[in-house]
Amino acid sequence: MADINDRISQVIEKSKLSKTDFAAKINISQQYVSKLSKEGTPSDRTISDICREFGVMEKWLRTGEGEMFVPMTRSQEISDFVGDVLKGETDTFKRRLVASLARLDESDWKVLEKMAEEMKKD
Repeated sequence: MADINDRISQVIEKSKLSKTDFAAKINISQQYVSKLSKEGTPSDRTISDICREFGVMEKWLRTGEGEMFVPMTRSQEISDFVGDVLKGETDTFKRRLVASLARLDESDWKVLEKMAEEMKKD
């Protein structure tokens, strides 16, 4: 069974951050993050900080039991998606689509809804 160091490595990998950026988010050194991903026992504060900053379930991080991440609401998923789109490159299809959707008025949304319902029927 994987130990806490392996689980910390998984969190780092899933975060898609460098160890330096990961460490900065939880106010520890990159060297300490590197150590924790291989050996040693993190403090309760470090565990708490990892869970808070990266949405990790504390029970999973400590024991490997249960789900890795705190379940997100649909609103949180949408917010994260839009945030990621806006952080990324400026000329991508996703960014242009989100920008176009943001400019729709209520009547435009009704037309889109009608189109979606028609597609659902087909």
